[in-house]
Amino acid sequence: MLTQLFTSRTRIKLLLKLFLNPEVSCYLRELAKEFGASPNAIKEELDSLSAAGYLDKRQQGRSIYYKADTKHPFFPEINSIVRKYIGIDRIIEQVMSKLGQMDAVYILDDYALGKDTGLIDVLVVGDVNKQKIESLSRSVESKIKRKLRVMVMDKAEFEGLRQVLLSRPNWKVI
Repeated sequence: MLTQLFTSRTRIKLLLKLFLNPEVSCYLRELAKEFGASPNAIKEELDSLSAAGYLDKRQQGRSIYYKADTKHPFFPEINSIVRKYIGIDRIIEQVMSKLGQMDAVYILDDYALGKDTGLIDVLVVGDVNKQKIESLSRSVESKIKRKLRVMVMDKAEFEGLRQVLLSRPNWKVI
């Protein structure tokens, strides 16, 4: 889907990285290493997205950090496109409609950092049917072509482990 809309693979990777979880900020060399691309190619895309107002830039020491500008009028649309591309919208929609009472849903680790690794770690907090979630996970995996690793906890169990769990990279979806 994104490859038809954007011809630059570097731009697609940047959009996924920065718009999937808008709290993520990165600098040029870090992105070049992660993407396996030349710093010049990354810089060209970062400059273009920054000039259009889609990214915020801030200098910290000798590095310039980039992150999605959540105040940009197109931010909600770009974020929605990226989430749909990854399949997170489908996961949340199916989880919410069929599993019971949820207090929170978190995306953990790589996807919380904006890395499309093919394995999405999901933490569901609430009173949900664990057998149903396993069945739904398999169905969603085939649709989004990514593996899901789902952890389910009730509210009390989560509160006991909250500090440990949320010390990992996380993104609260609900």
